[in-house]
Amino acid sequence: MKNTNIYENIPKDIPSEIFEDIITKENLKIQRIISKGHVTPKSQWYNQTQDEWVLILKGEAILSFQTRDDVKLSLGDYFNIPAHTKHKVSWTTPNTETIWLAIHY
Repeated sequence: MKNTNIYENIPKDIPSEIFEDIITKENLKIQRIISKGHVTPKSQWYNQTQDEWVLILKGEAILSFQTRDDVKLSLGDYFNIPAHTKHKVSWTTPNTETIWLAIHY
């Protein structure tokens, strides 16, 4: 096993959002996601088959949903997205990284 730090190895240039798997098992995936002003394309909606729990470790973001109000997330905020809830990232902090911990279960 290797000791790693969630805040290390972040590239200076982030041309597109970074999705890194930390743990992947049969019904579980834990990811580090790094955004820097990135958003989901306007015509795209995530519609996942598993629930997703997200935690903001750095930065801020706004999640938009097809059937409910937007949710703004700041440092330390977390949110559970039930399976098949159409959602997208509509804003992330443009001047600094937004680091997410995402758990798909």
